[in-house]
Amino acid sequence: MKIAIIDYGAGNIQSILFAIERIGFEAFVTNDWNLIKAADKIIFPGVGEASSAMQKLNESGLNILIPTLKQPVLGICLGMQLMCKSTEEGNTNGLGIFDIDIIKFSNKVKVPQMGWNTIYNLKSPLFEGIKENEYVYLVHSFYAPKGSNAIAYTDYETEYATALQKDNFYGVQFHPEKSGIHGEQILKNFLKLNN
Repeated sequence: MKIAIIDYGAGNIQSILFAIERIGFEAFVTNDWNLIKAADKIIFPGVGEASSAMQKLNESGLNILIPTLKQPVLGICLGMQLMCKSTEEGNTNGLGIFDIDIIKFSNKVKVPQMGWNTIYNLKSPLFEGIKENEYVYLVHSFYAPKGSNAIAYTDYETEYATALQKDNFYGVQFHPEKSGIHGEQILKNFLKLNN
């Protein structure tokens, strides 16, 4: 199986590579259109600030390629947020795969949300073998409100969508590569997806 991790200068790529190795697979890191299009599974990582990350996608043309992909694509953290219509972080337009506007937590709670929190209302093969209210690791200041694409929820100040799906596109706000055995199970489940 060919697993591509998209390299656009805004990813926690090393930890994702190691996590894929730990579950018995090999991935490669690339920004080459042909290699990405030929991959069986694609991981779209992201750490950092949305407007500069989006600028890097625009400069490389990956903003045009990613929404056209037909194989399973998994956006992680900022990667998931950039798959949405827009984000308040830097007033940035995203890729528009999910018709969702990302918004910031208020100053009533500690921002960023950092550490372990639970996921529930799990609605996808992505969560096969994961029980309701298992803990995952999160680091983020912005979130996706609840909506029709939500396949998991988390509560922090408000209930929000901690995972999204539309067709072959999946997104998780948490870091599966840092979420222990449950995160590894979610990565395994992603690699088993057919669509």
